[in-house]
Amino acid sequence: MATIGRCSRPTAVGVVLTAMVAGLFALVPLAPVPPAVADRPEPTVLEQRFRTSDGVELQTTLTSQGPLRARPTVVEFSPYGDDSQTLTVGKRYNFLLVQIRGTGDSDGRFDALGPRSQRDVVEVLRWACQQPFSNGRLALNGFSASAIVLYNSWHRRLPCVEAAILKSGTHELYRDLLVPGGIQNLVPGVGVLGMIGAPAMLQGPARLARDPLSAVNIVLGLADSGIKAGLTRRSLDGWWRQRGWRGDANDIPVLMVNGFFDVESRGAFQAYRALRDDGAHLLMAGGHDGVPDGTDGGAAEITAWLDHHVRGVANGVERHPRVQLLLAKGDRIDYLRGEVARYRAADWPVPGTRWVALGLDAGRSGTALSLNDGTLRPGRPPRSRTQAYAALPTLPTASDVPTAALIGSAGLDLLSGALPLLSQGLLSEVPSLTYTTGALADDVTLAGPLSLELPLRTSTPGSGIWAVLSDVAPDGSSHPLAVGRLSTSYPDIVRSRSLRDRRGRIVQPYGDFAQPDLAKPGEERDYRVEMWPVGNRFEQGHRIRLTLAGTSLFSLLSPPALHTVRVGGRDGARLLVPVLPGSKLRRALSQ
Repeated sequence: MATIGRCSRPTAVGVVLTAMVAGLFALVPLAPVPPAVADRPEPTVLEQRFRTSDGVELQTTLTSQGPLRARPTVVEFSPYGDDSQTLTVGKRYNFLLVQIRGTGDSDGRFDALGPRSQRDVVEVLRWACQQPFSNGRLALNGFSASAIVLYNSWHRRLPCVEAAILKSGTHELYRDLLVPGGIQNLVPGVGVLGMIGAPAMLQGPARLARDPLSAVNIVLGLADSGIKAGLTRRSLDGWWRQRGWRGDANDIPVLMVNGFFDVESRGAFQAYRALRDDGAHLLMAGGHDGVPDGTDGGAAEITAWLDHHVRGVANGVERHPRVQLLLAKGDRIDYLRGEVARYRAADWPVPGTRWVALGLDAGRSGTALSLNDGTLRPGRPPRSRTQAYAALPTLPTASDVPTAALIGSAGLDLLSGALPLLSQGLLSEVPSLTYTTGALADDVTLAGPLSLELPLRTSTPGSGIWAVLSDVAPDGSSHPLAVGRLSTSYPDIVRSRSLRDRRGRIVQPYGDFAQPDLAKPGEERDYRVEMWPVGNRFEQGHRIRLTLAGTSLFSLLSPPALHTVRVGGRDGARLLVPVLPGSKLRRALSQ
């Protein structure tokens, strides 16, 4: 059922409380405000409360450009409260914002986008499809958390949905955002709770007026989710599996939009692979990490996607390349300034990609100010050696590019522009191990997941392996591009779910995080570290560098440890890198 209602307005107390929370978490821009559009007619706004099957009321806001009438309706489920829609639609669509239970002005208990929220999605869609504002054709929109709840719900039949736009969401909340590699990703996790908690507090007075006890549910739900996600559930158990991909019960064409530097970039790639048989397209054009100057972040493609799949417009968008990539050209800040390379493909990973094995070599490259200044070269170096480094916390801006990109728009990018060392690799490389190729004789484009095979001994159980791939410019400055993370408590992989290349080699290991297996001090074990997909053109004269460092300060810190890696010989460490068709990495390194 639905009842007419009004959203609360800020009170003095609400503003103060919100400011206190926002002051702690304002660096996490998870829900951008849609841009204003000139010459738009005065919108009609209908605020309703929807009662779910268990009696909880959810706040919904229907916005129509001009008089309210039945139109295709875009629906977004947001935990960020009032006015948090993340897509601006034209006058041919209505937009329905639904505040997730236990957030904003909705009642109930937040369940971290779990089973109860997933059931709410189905119930709201069934209701919306039958409302006077709907013509029976719905579309879904989501960005970050509002995309995650949809991915989590895809195993349920979603009624009346003709298409979806999903931006920067996780395919698996555990792997893609909160505990990648079995290492807690502290800053994004805390930030998400803060961004959900602030509007819940701001809209609290209206909720208290309806039900004084509802505030208890809100606080307990957020606290319970934070404790479970951040402290008590390190392994991938049933609670986490209920908050990740659980299958496809639909036949909905989805446009995924994200960026290679996004804090949730892995999710888009994995979701595309899961939904490509339903006609999914993948557009890597920017997300939390920002949109390159001179590009629209996918806005035109999104409009065309909705018009075709929801309104039946024959605009040919379904024949566009299935995969469209905006690649970097050596540096994330330059990428934001518009220094991009475009690549189109029929699938992901890009057909014809060859993974080239680069061996870690103890021989000095003469290019890095690191503990060892090692070399990265095709094949396996003949001589076996061991090299050690202290796994101590590292400067996040130099070692954790996805999370640094997340908070870049809050001022970090401007600071990095004034102090370039903050966003370069030097400060994290000095106490670490580095392995660097020779200068490239030709441009080489890498796009795809990477796999680091690493024989390693640790002095401390539960320590973290942290690997960074960088582009080294001719002036010697190194620019982080991609990160791999793995707790030494998880040495195993699920081979049946790992991605293999044409030669049968595992090029994207799927870690087994079901149960920790603590390493014995000094015992060598073989680890396969999944490094998130890179998308970069390494230009002539540049070099490729791998850094083995301590965990980022943005993560829940692993215990300090001494790590010893074995390089060279038949079973020494090596890195498998994805080389796109047309690029010849081996040749570029042999000249």
